[in-house]
Amino acid sequence: MREIIKDRAIVQDDWSVLRLNEGETPEAVSVPAGKVIVPLAVWQVQRPALLQRLQAQQEIAVWLAPDQPAELIADDAALFPLIAIDFPKFNDGRGYSAAYLLRSRYRYSGELRAIGDVLRDQLFYMQRVGFNAFATRADRNIQDALKGLTDFSEVYQASVDQPLPLFRRTERQAESA
Repeated sequence: MREIIKDRAIVQDDWSVLRLNEGETPEAVSVPAGKVIVPLAVWQVQRPALLQRLQAQQEIAVWLAPDQPAELIADDAALFPLIAIDFPKFNDGRGYSAAYLLRSRYRYSGELRAIGDVLRDQLFYMQRVGFNAFATRADRNIQDALKGLTDFSEVYQASVDQPLPLFRRTERQAESA
């Protein structure tokens, strides 16, 4: 079983990510038993069957690709115990926007996990927009990655984790002339 970072701790991951192999279609792929994070396309075409399974055992989650906006899952988001956002390349930042929208606009309160090419340098910023779980790259030290969540002690901008910018949180004295 693989380890991930969840809620600022290293835990065992009991979920598996379903990725379609070349030639597989969302309609024809078989979703294995157990806790499975399926691609959005699989959820969309197999929704009735997966919904029954979800309601019975809470074993289905969904993941979004970078080119899939959060609004595609907005109506169903509350059904899932976990939504993952894929980062196939560390320099593709579209997942940050999707996470922010899921938390702020669509009020998703479940586990929001970053998967794919997830590196230590990204974790602090990912948590700012709402991620609370991180499946870091397998070839990296997860203990070191955990430290990335505390790289900075103060933030200036508002975000999901701190709705007020620094200038609104700091009381300043007016200088006398």
